This record gives sequence, C-alpha cells and structure tokens, in this order.
Amino acid sequence: MAGGSDTGTPRERYRAQVREEIKKHAWEQIATAGASALSLNAIAKRMGLSGPALYRYFAGRDDLIAELVRDAYRGLAETLRARAEAGAGLRGLAHALRAWALADPQRYFLVYGTPPPGRHAPEDTTRITSEIMAVVLGACTAGPVAAGPPAPPETHRDGRRAWARAHPAPPRARRRALAFWTRLHGVLSLELAGHYAEMGFDPARLYEAETETVTEH
Repeated sequence: MAGGSDTGTPRERYRAQVREEIKKHAWEQIATAGASALSLNAIAKRMGLSGPALYRYFAGRDDLIAELVRDAYRGLAETLRARAEAGAGLRGLAHALRAWALADPQRYFLVYGTPPPGRHAPEDTTRITSEIMAVVLGACTAGPVAAGPPAPPETHRDGRRAWARAHPAPPRARRRALAFWTRLHGVLSLELAGHYAEMGFDPARLYEAETETVTEH
C-alpha cells in the first residue's frame, strides 16, 4: 500500500505514519478473517493507543475501510499499468490480475466481493477504476480486433454511451474489454471462494482457458 508522505510538517509526517501503521494492522486483520472482523479497538490495543485516540486518524470503521478500498484499487491500477508499460499485452494483464488476486484474496473480496448492506465503494474510486479500465482498453486497441458478431441491441444505450465517453475506444474494443474484465472476474471470484475445490477443477487451467477465449483476436 502507499507509504507516508516525506513532505509537510513534522506533525503532518507523524500523522501520515500513524495512519499507515493503522492500515497495516487493518490489512493483517482482513487477510486473516476478512473485512467483517476488522476491529479498531484491537488495532488500537496492538499500537498501544486508546480506542478514542484512533479516531483522531480515522473517523470510524467505515472511514478506515474506505481508505483500504482506495489503496486496493490503487495497488491494482499500479500493477496493471506497470505490466502494460513493460510491454505486456492483454494476456499478460490477465496473468497480472490473477496474481494480484491470489496474493491477497481478502483484499480482492474487499473491492470485488459483495459489499455489506448499505456500504458502497467511495465515490472517488471511480477515477481509479477508470484508470484500470484505460489500461485494459489500451491493450484491447493495441492489436487487431476480430470482427465478431454484430453489436447487440441498444438495451442499455445510455449506460454504454456514458462509459464510451469515459473510455474512448472503438466499439468492438470496448466490448472486448468488458468481456475480458467481467468473465475473468467471474472465474477468479469462484476460485477465491473455493468453489472449484469440491468440483475437482484446476482453477489455473480454467482461468487460462478463459483467458485464451477473451484475448484471442
């Protein structure tokens, strides 16, 4: 996750360092038992702080989780961007996505799992998710795109137009990017939830087969 800033006053740097330490302990809790087990009091105890003292750094549990969600999205954006800048194509991005997910399944579920009732992703994560999709779209438009079937009826015309404005690319490249993103997340979500174990499937082979399907020209 992002580290503390080296700029600002000593007080600001200390505050940034404490916030990063709080987030570090929060990620450790989440990795062990999921976001539902996150306890600010437990974090405060580990840091030698009182419960109320922790609220000087985060307004509450939801505020802390929102910051962790931002960090998770930023981490994925940076991971995919680095792979793309290193020359990875769509297949390379697919492998990077799975590696990022497997490295910390609870982090994956924090951003791509079903949110608890009443909780939504912070509004400012829209910009970060747009950056992620821009990387995927870049890979989708870098090479030839197969003609494929005609575009489906404009059932969700307004939504597609809004998405097109945010992600300018040829229509078939956008469709390819959406298929890449939704289908690979579907396979990943089932794998990380452990559903393939009882079915006797090799999740790595399933993911690779799906990757071939959504990345072929």
